[in-house]
Amino acid sequence: MLHINTAYLQYGATVGMVIMAVLAIFIRMKASHRPINAKKIIIPPLGMSTGFLMFIVKEFHIPLWWGIISFLVGWFIFSYPLIRSTRFEMVDGQIFVQRSRAFFFILIGLLAVRMLLHEFVQQYITIPQTASVFFTLAFGTLLHWRLYMYMQYRKLFPAGTPDNPVNS
Repeated sequence: MLHINTAYLQYGATVGMVIMAVLAIFIRMKASHRPINAKKIIIPPLGMSTGFLMFIVKEFHIPLWWGIISFLVGWFIFSYPLIRSTRFEMVDGQIFVQRSRAFFFILIGLLAVRMLLHEFVQQYITIPQTASVFFTLAFGTLLHWRLYMYMQYRKLFPAGTPDNPVNS
């Protein structure tokens, strides 16, 4: 059986996380130039929810209270700056996410805090368990932020209105 040094896994995971974060930043910056709709708000948490399949593998199991705490930290703490920096604007009957000068710095700050927490936490639990804890934290963050966005979107475009491009 192939054995991989855990240090390589750690470095690979860190590099992968930084690449994903940079891609997310560029995608979010570019997305502000296109109109938003309900589907674009709802799909990311649905897509991310497939990550819970990791818990099928025994190495990724964590105590339930770890999962609850990490989800709540994401929900109440990590999502707050994203929620505060997300605003919509109506342009020619379409809704756009307003560009926030702070958004880039918020994402970089959240990445830095997450990396520091990751380094601390992984000293005490296994790498797969660390992945589980931080996935749950990220899911709590994304879900709260996107639910907030959806509620704000519905205030501008209530379901069933003729102006609603989704008509849902």
